[in-house]
Amino acid sequence: MILFPAVDIKDGRCVRLRQGRADAETVFSDDPAAMARHWQDQGAKWLHVIDLDGAFSGMPANFELIRRICADLSVPVQLGGGIRDEATAKAYLDAGVQRLIIGTVALEEPDLYARLCAAFPGRIGVSLDAEGGRLKTKGWVADSGLTVDDVLPRLLDAGTAFVIYTDIDRDGMQTGVNLAALEKLAGMCPVPVIAAGGVATLEDVRALYPLTQTSSVEGAITGRAIYTGTLDLHAAMEWIAAQ
Repeated sequence: MILFPAVDIKDGRCVRLRQGRADAETVFSDDPAAMARHWQDQGAKWLHVIDLDGAFSGMPANFELIRRICADLSVPVQLGGGIRDEATAKAYLDAGVQRLIIGTVALEEPDLYARLCAAFPGRIGVSLDAEGGRLKTKGWVADSGLTVDDVLPRLLDAGTAFVIYTDIDRDGMQTGVNLAALEKLAGMCPVPVIAAGGVATLEDVRALYPLTQTSSVEGAITGRAIYTGTLDLHAAMEWIAAQ
């Protein structure tokens, strides 16, 4: 089981948004690169970085900062936010990002998404961000009108390497993972599935752990919980290692 500490970048700072709302922002650090190193020092095996400015604007906004984070770390980085063309994808991969998370393009431009998967095999994943069962795009501000069931077969056929599933209703709310939805998705997915939204405590990690042993669930992204201290990342990593 992998825990992915989240470093969400907005205006050059490390922030967390509640349910993805730009007006519900908490700043946790003015130095995202230092925060990334901190989570690596706490035992993280991967880092989950989101360019929130890029997600909202549709173009990279923190490229040099993200390049620096990749250069500083010895653990791999997965990145999402504002990756909406092949040139941007290539630039990030060349800058040291291990794998890319595609959201809006995957739902709105299926041909482009398929080209990305073909151009960078094994390195392109999709972010499926659901609110009330409907998928959101453009930094969660636009309703696609689609459900996971509508899009998943096409995304898998295109060559999706991994799937991140966010329950927006739980994101930043620290209310636990939607295990039923995650288990259903994992049953449809031969590729790794990562949970996002709701991981708040060690009990949530323990509740999710069995799914990582019996299904394609790979782990979970955690953000607000490790910043506010309701989840001790180092203790959680030790618990997982002990299993």
